[in-house]
Amino acid sequence: MTSGHAPVNGLQIYYEIHGTPHPGRPPLILLHGGGSSIDTSFGEVLAIYAKTRQVVAFDQQGHGRTADVADRPFSFEQSAHDTVALLRHLEIGQADFLGYSNGGHIVIEIALKYPAIVRRIIIQSAMIDRSGTAPQFWEGFAHATVDNMPPELRESYLRVAPEPDFPSFFIKGVRRMMAFSGWTPEQIRSVTAPTLVVAGDRDVVTPEHAVQMYRLLPHAQLAILPDTDHMAIVGGSTVVPQLVEAFLR
Repeated sequence: MTSGHAPVNGLQIYYEIHGTPHPGRPPLILLHGGGSSIDTSFGEVLAIYAKTRQVVAFDQQGHGRTADVADRPFSFEQSAHDTVALLRHLEIGQADFLGYSNGGHIVIEIALKYPAIVRRIIIQSAMIDRSGTAPQFWEGFAHATVDNMPPELRESYLRVAPEPDFPSFFIKGVRRMMAFSGWTPEQIRSVTAPTLVVAGDRDVVTPEHAVQMYRLLPHAQLAILPDTDHMAIVGGSTVVPQLVEAFLR
């Protein structure tokens, strides 16, 4: 594994490269969930992905080992720009992308704004609009406090953040979700990359919404995992990596 910090769009993005290049297989780019990091979203499965291809994972603005920019809010659009700029810095011309949760929203932005850099995408436990989950989910953000943050995410942030400011980190994450509106059916239909939609049957994203995404995307496959919630879907099970490997091949 190699790691470093890349000067990208006013950030010093922390990234890791695992595995070795394989002829005919572009790198797989992993995008972690909101409030998370490389470690907390992919720590249990990253080595599995790296067995068969080169994997690039990085901590988004203000997450993990990437310091925040005080006057710049979190946004899916900006994170998409940061991702593409990082790949250009690493001289990666085309890649496959796997985005988990909020990382899936970033992957959708990349597929829409930068289609030339995308070969295939995996959207894992993400949604295309606010109908993708229960109304209570959105109501919770309107009254969210720092005590609502899962302890493992808070502890991970405080352990590795180069310039920790947990209240700001939390507020920015909440505001990003409260501002989320998603994409129109026409925009989703315009995604040309082959796509694998993955969700759990007890996920934050409803199975019905995952099916809706699958129907709208023109070149899609669908996997709904039984007895699986939002956290278990990125756990140590080999099921998702096996699905992803079969899809990417």
